[in-house]
Amino acid sequence: MRLIQFSRNGQRGVARIEGAKAITVPNAASVIDLAQSALVGNIKSLANEVIGRGDGEVLDYAALIAANALLTPVDHPDPAHCLVTGTGLTHLGSADTRDKMHQNVAGAAETLTDSMKMFKMGLEGGKPKGDQPGVQPEWFYKGDGACIAKPGAALEFPAFALDGGEEPEVAGIYLNAPDGQPWRLGFAIGNEYSDHVTEKQNYLYLAHSKLRACSFGPELLLGDLPESVEGESRIYRDGKLLWKKAFVSGEKNMSHTIANLEFHHFKYRQFRRPGDLHIHFFGTATLSVGDGIVTQPGDVFEIEAPAFGAPLRNPLGARANDEFLIGGVKTL
Repeated sequence: MRLIQFSRNGQRGVARIEGAKAITVPNAASVIDLAQSALVGNIKSLANEVIGRGDGEVLDYAALIAANALLTPVDHPDPAHCLVTGTGLTHLGSADTRDKMHQNVAGAAETLTDSMKMFKMGLEGGKPKGDQPGVQPEWFYKGDGACIAKPGAALEFPAFALDGGEEPEVAGIYLNAPDGQPWRLGFAIGNEYSDHVTEKQNYLYLAHSKLRACSFGPELLLGDLPESVEGESRIYRDGKLLWKKAFVSGEKNMSHTIANLEFHHFKYRQFRRPGDLHIHFFGTATLSVGDGIVTQPGDVFEIEAPAFGAPLRNPLGARANDEFLIGGVKTL
């Protein structure tokens, strides 16, 4: 089952997607409301909660997309209670591009960079057997819910940014129950979007490079993630295809299990605060910057994987005009 959130005539709604149809869920303004109802009602299944509500109005899905009516497939009414995070060096095809960005050309050929050391650790210990956790992955913070751009909306290009590049990734979506137990609502395809030029200067700038916008959706896939996810990442400039490349995800193509990534995120008590929503990106295997692409405002990123339904499209916004960069911090 795949769900969307939309806004039409000033009213929010939720619908499940069946082919070209968007079948609305009666008396549902948000996915998070449905999830909370499932938890309170002890149903413990978002899909069963949706089915139990019955069928509402049937809408034309393509018309909703054309009208730019789609919202992020899940959101929190208070953006401060939505945390956006991620993990890298988790995919079997991702280390080469990342390592080229950080390798020390003056070092010995047999010397591994920190990136390759981390990737090697994942290969050796990211898929543990039994109930014991495996090796912890790289981890980063992107922001709260305010950094999320809905499908179709522009990704902010900060005035100080050196680059704005796409990162096609699968994201896990989680809601913490009143007792703090994290519950996975589903998965979505996303554009984690980072500043790869800033990161390339020094790996310790990774944290800075990740403090950017992101997007995911437009659909939320309920249930388990397919073992292998195949898709394509594209960039359009002036309406013409500039670049495209296939990407893969899913545990078959990863050096970590989803459960291991989840454990090492939610093991921190501060991430189990009741009521919080978490968007956690699982890493990428494909970057256009690795092929020498330099993006510019107006470029349109398109990320598509059939398992997630409709593609995710977001343009790169114009350079932001940030007055803070001139005025700085003031004394009160």
